[in-house]
Amino acid sequence: MQIPAVPAGIVTDKSPDRQRRQFLNYSFYRLDPVFRRLPADEQRAAAAEFIELVRKWESLDDLILRTYSLVGLRADVDFMLWRIAFDPLSFQLMEAAIRRSRLGAYLSPVYSFLSLQRRSPYVNRSKDAEEGIELLPGQGKYLFVYPFTKTRSWYRLSPHARQGMMDEHIAASAPFKGVRLNTSYSYGIDDQDFVVAFDSDYPQEFVDLVGRLRYTEASLYTQRDTPMFPCAKAPIDAILAQLANID
Repeated sequence: MQIPAVPAGIVTDKSPDRQRRQFLNYSFYRLDPVFRRLPADEQRAAAAEFIELVRKWESLDDLILRTYSLVGLRADVDFMLWRIAFDPLSFQLMEAAIRRSRLGAYLSPVYSFLSLQRRSPYVNRSKDAEEGIELLPGQGKYLFVYPFTKTRSWYRLSPHARQGMMDEHIAASAPFKGVRLNTSYSYGIDDQDFVVAFDSDYPQEFVDLVGRLRYTEASLYTQRDTPMFPCAKAPIDAILAQLANID
């Protein structure tokens, strides 16, 4: 029987990992313009109910929830909920509550990405496998999110070749201290290989970082890295105030 390989392609007889790990969900919503034509009191009532719903979920111990606005930053979506939990069914429960709400009747989930937090096989290889893989998100003013897929030819390279290219990639990123990277894994649970999220206070630094990475050899093996979402951190009441007449 063939011995399985770890993500870096190194043969191992390690048993399957069933440790609790964090699942991530990035859900992007668009508000139907019809909502803005409702009477102001109906808008305020629906918005107040939705704010209470989101704050209830924010207060739970078993779910991390961050809210972001994309108003004026992308034309196809209005806001994003970044949800993190050890049980992915938590995302399903919250989504059901959203759809039952009055505002939910006017919300369309345009994109939704599901992924799993896991240590990269290319960095911190000497550290314990269970150390430091839990995520506390949303430290910066902005979050830049996109699904990411490598070409199949990337996975046919030797572990040594891939490690060399990733070492170059990591070195190219090193000067950009104001940008924090979170890469999570979607193999088998969503269409992309990874979801990449860059947390920063400085969008100009992020643009320069991505421009620098275009010149690395590893970028030749990118199959897809769009759509890209520039998200501005904001509380849910401020987001709804951008979208409707709730003053």
